[in-house]
Amino acid sequence: MLDKVSYWILPAVVVGTVALGLIKKIKVFDCFMQGAKKGIATVYELLPSLTGLVVAVTMLRASGALVIFADALAPVAEKLNIPSEVIPMALISPVSGGGSMSFFEQTLKDFGADSFLGQVASVLMGSTDTTLYAVTVYYAAVGIKKARHTVYAGLAADFTCFLLAPFFVRMTLY
Repeated sequence: MLDKVSYWILPAVVVGTVALGLIKKIKVFDCFMQGAKKGIATVYELLPSLTGLVVAVTMLRASGALVIFADALAPVAEKLNIPSEVIPMALISPVSGGGSMSFFEQTLKDFGADSFLGQVASVLMGSTDTTLYAVTVYYAAVGIKKARHTVYAGLAADFTCFLLAPFFVRMTLY
C-alpha cells in the first residue's frame, strides 16, 4: 500500500499545484519559467564557492594532509578518550558531507556498526553538520559577505560533538 502511495505522491502534488494555479487564473507555465530562471541564476552564483570547496576537500585527501593532521591530533585525542580512528571524519565533516560519509562507511566496514568505534562514528555522523559547506552555500545564495560569528559557532558545535560523542556512547551503551 505504501509503495503505491509513494509512487503517486509526486505526480499528485504536481497536478494539484497546476490545478490550483488554473483555478486561481495564474499563468502556471510563466511562473514555472520565472522560477527556473531564478534557479539557474542561483546555481551560477553558487558554482564558484562549491567548486572551491570540492577542490579543497579533494586536495586535502589526495595530498595526505588530512592523514597528517589526524596523526598529529591522535595523541591529544587519546588523552581525551577519543578514538583516533574517527579524527579524519571529524576533520572533514565541517567541509564535506560526502567526504565524511566515505570515512564513516570505511569505519563501519573495518570495525562493524556495533563496535565502539562504529557507534562513535554513527553519533558523530548524526550530530555534526557540514558547517563550512552550509555557510558557503546559504550565505552566497542570499549575498551575505561577512559570516561574523556563524562559522565560529558552527565549528564550536561540531567540536563539542567530537568531544562528547565517545562519552555519550560509553555512558549509554557500555
